[in-house]
Amino acid sequence: MFKNIRFLSVLLFIFGFISIANAGECTTYKIKPKITINTPNWTKTVVQPRKPMDLLHGNVIATMVDNYDINTTINPVDNGFCVALKSVDATIGYNDFLVQVDIRHNPKTCSYNAILNHENMHINAYLSVIDDNKTELHNAIYSAADSIMPVFIKDKSDIDAAVEKINNELQSHPDIVLTMQKIHAAEEIKNKLIDQAEDYSELKKCLL
Repeated sequence: MFKNIRFLSVLLFIFGFISIANAGECTTYKIKPKITINTPNWTKTVVQPRKPMDLLHGNVIATMVDNYDINTTINPVDNGFCVALKSVDATIGYNDFLVQVDIRHNPKTCSYNAILNHENMHINAYLSVIDDNKTELHNAIYSAADSIMPVFIKDKSDIDAAVEKINNELQSHPDIVLTMQKIHAAEEIKNKLIDQAEDYSELKKCLL
């Protein structure tokens, strides 16, 4: 009984060592990743909620996308394959802006247009945040991608799982997480500054 357990432990140790050794072979297939970042085409939709918007005359809801397309190389080695990150095609930015205008302002009127002008300033602020941080985004994604080591798999049927593992490791990397947090903080700051500077003089002229 005890002999069988010891024999099984030895086998597990040997298989574990072989797996580590195979994974070690994959380090030779690591390459410098190529990074490209695109901003999505965006749309703007203007709606008027059925109920008055309390203290607000208008509002913008921005939708951000951050997608990472992973490209890999598949290299055969003894007893399996090495899946290595080759490049990342990222799409990061805003793809939709929903502008809400209080129903008390009729479309195409002076006050309606004044509110739209103000909300367009917020849209421009969102778009400028991405432009301001493009270099930092590129550096963060490169740093994250360059830190990812090739993944050893025993069968080609495991490729999708390996790519998913690489993608998860990429997106959870501290450099990317911190950069995205910085972008969201910049959004909030820029939008607050716009509202603080707004004296609503254009809107007041319409209501005279």
